[in-house]
Amino acid sequence: MGGGYTTDWGAHMFDIAQWGLGMDKNGPVEASPIGDGTEYMTFKYANGVIMTSEPFDGKKTKGVKFWGDKGWIEVARGYFKASDPKLNPEKKDAADGPYETKIPHQLNFIESVRSRKDPVVPVEIGHSSCTVCNLGNIACALKRTVKWNPATETFIDDTDGAATKMMMYDYRKGWKLV
Repeated sequence: MGGGYTTDWGAHMFDIAQWGLGMDKNGPVEASPIGDGTEYMTFKYANGVIMTSEPFDGKKTKGVKFWGDKGWIEVARGYFKASDPKLNPEKKDAADGPYETKIPHQLNFIESVRSRKDPVVPVEIGHSSCTVCNLGNIACALKRTVKWNPATETFIDDTDGAATKMMMYDYRKGWKLV
């Protein structure tokens, strides 16, 4: 089962957001669907930070925008802009960032398997970013806010079990997860 645009493109954006929020290997405690008080998916973190899945400009740019009490920073693929020009980095190759390298992701993965060392972005970080996507999709499918414990990776107050059931599916006869 695929997750549509949310898990396709959203995973890249939520990964940047989680990193910027200091939430790698963690995640939100609530996910609210489109139409549940907002026109965008909304994620709430234990520290009170609210993240919404919405374009940050009139061109509907897909990226991440962080707002703070002293200004803002926008980040997208190969793009960075800040409200304070002093925060803008010098022009350089986007592949020089800590999570981007000139080595393609596939090659980085193969090298990691051979060396038995983590890739540029460890699997646990990818997992937490994908979990955000899945939480958003589950909230939208159920048309209600879901509460989540990122430490135990379980739903809270899922009295009817509907959210928990959506975390996996029944495999076809003859197949199982081991």
